Amino acid sequence: MSTQMMEAEWIWQDGEFVRWHDAKLHVLSLAVQFGSSVFEGIRCYETPDGPAVFRLRDHLERLYDSARIFRMQPTQTIDELTDACLEAVERNGLTECYIRPMVLRGYGAAGMNPVGSPVHTFIPCWPWGAYLGAEALEQGVDVCVSSWQRAEPNTFPIAAKAAGNYNNAQLIKMEAVANGFAEGIALNTHGLVSEGSGQNLFMVRRGVLITPVLDGSNLNGITRDSVLALAREMGIPTREQPVPRETLYNADELFLTGTASEVTPVRSVDRIAVGAGKAGPITRALQQRFMDVVHGRAPAPAGSEGWLTPTRTPVTR
Repeated sequence: MSTQMMEAEWIWQDGEFVRWHDAKLHVLSLAVQFGSSVFEGIRCYETPDGPAVFRLRDHLERLYDSARIFRMQPTQTIDELTDACLEAVERNGLTECYIRPMVLRGYGAAGMNPVGSPVHTFIPCWPWGAYLGAEALEQGVDVCVSSWQRAEPNTFPIAAKAAGNYNNAQLIKMEAVANGFAEGIALNTHGLVSEGSGQNLFMVRRGVLITPVLDGSNLNGITRDSVLALAREMGIPTREQPVPRETLYNADELFLTGTASEVTPVRSVDRIAVGAGKAGPITRALQQRFMDVVHGRAPAPAGSEGWLTPTRTPVTR
């Protein structure tokens, strides 16, 4: 499993590039004290025409939406951050990488009212392989239903990709790993399936692709949206609905989606095999179609143009 960060050379910070270890905050910054930070995770893939970033605009729009919810407006425009993301990939000489734009509150305020703390924007990027391990995309992973649930709607704004929300995600992940699983599945406060620690969840039952409805406990994932678009294009029936926990045990197929996880099959839940205990045909077809699109081997679905944003200068090694 990929856990250690591979350092790059440069990080974009508030309009200029600084060396990796020079991108710093004061220990009393609000981002450190209270988790006052929003972020995105974006992948850049190698394509026949050079490196290209997957759904860059959509990710940055969600970043700005997250910042607006927390009244933390970046000083840069989306177009300026688009250029900064592309330049960060180029400057670090990367052909494939993970990009993590962050908007956060720095040093200034001492209490809950953040007035007086400046808003900073950082864009690091680094090489990062398969989040759940190289073999996970092929063999699938074993997951459990977590004892930690997602928060009640109107407690934390889950539509915002905020750093503080991921304290809950860390508890889910650590518990799963400690118990011998690769990942945990969280339930919402009504006992229905929400999502993984950092992924959305899909199941296949009798040929229908099902994913939990967005109910204020799960993130509207961009990979989730991409898979739904691909499934519709491929003629796979799709449904967004409440998912009771027990349906996980009777699913024909299960898989996780996310920028880091991409499309990862699930082979068991709570040590109960999913289907034949390996990736099923619909999972495989969607995984292949997704990988073909992000690597520029196939076009995006009709009406979904602009999913790949090329870097301005192809990187060669």
